[in-house]
Amino acid sequence: MSGLTPEILLHGYSIGIFPMAEHRDDPEIFWVDPRRRGVMPLNGFHISRSLARAMRRSSFHHTINRDFGGVVAGCADRDDTWINAEIAALYAGLHRAGHAHSLEVWEGDALVGGVYGVTLGRAFFGESMFSRRTNASKMALAALVDRLRRGGFTLFDTQFLTDHLASLGAQEISRAKYQAQLDLAKRGNAQFHAPVLDSFQDVLQRMTQMS
Repeated sequence: MSGLTPEILLHGYSIGIFPMAEHRDDPEIFWVDPRRRGVMPLNGFHISRSLARAMRRSSFHHTINRDFGGVVAGCADRDDTWINAEIAALYAGLHRAGHAHSLEVWEGDALVGGVYGVTLGRAFFGESMFSRRTNASKMALAALVDRLRRGGFTLFDTQFLTDHLASLGAQEISRAKYQAQLDLAKRGNAQFHAPVLDSFQDVLQRMTQMS
């Protein structure tokens, strides 16, 4: 897809489509517009007993936008990935423009998990996540949902519904319902940076109070 720029990419999100490649070595990029869309209700994130126990006892800490490139690389570091070199470069461009963000999970100075995505208005478009330690990606998602909720976001698009996401509370909605939610979300304003960073124990406390 020659001529694809971060600006065109952002426009794609604004109308409900997103880019993918077949695999990391395939230079072709295509737009995807699923008939059924995965979303994570911001008041419906499910924390299992085992995840709650892990968050309560964890020595991990999390940051935002400290290592965006590292998170993208971590997400692409698997046998089957849709993130090719051009896609990675495009998201790096969106990150520099302030429209793509990462949440990192650290064990000391080691990056052990994370998630990244695109923001537009009050919508967050989740792209990918990775984990190098047990529960690291789940904890990243919990912290992300907490941040989006406190920052004024109304839509967390997960693109597709996987068994893993469904176990955490994600749902599948029709394309028409998604477009209606997107139309409302992109008109408003939200702050990804606004909430102060704190521990996973604090995230757990807030989220269990909401359930």
